[in-house]
Amino acid sequence: MADDNEDEGPAVELGERERVEGAPVARISSRLFWPIQKSEIVRKVGDQTVRTPDGPRKLSDVLEDVDETYFQSEHEFTRNVRDVVGTGPVPTADDS
Repeated sequence: MADDNEDEGPAVELGERERVEGAPVARISSRLFWPIQKSEIVRKVGDQTVRTPDGPRKLSDVLEDVDETYFQSEHEFTRNVRDVVGTGPVPTADDS
């Protein structure tokens, strides 16, 4: 039965891939070890660009708007970053 499904195309048609500048917050945070200080995050990955609904932003700039100085977990970090940048669709190169 598994061989029957191999010949089928994708269940959903995918459009042309548009470049999205920056990286998801989760990808950046997965490279860190928890708990961690905000200053250490800035030192290690602060120069990386984060995808946001308003366009790409430098992580160190986003963290300036975060009140926490120490994050116990990756979840706490991503929640604080998303509180600053928001959630929603990320614009592609053609959206701007």
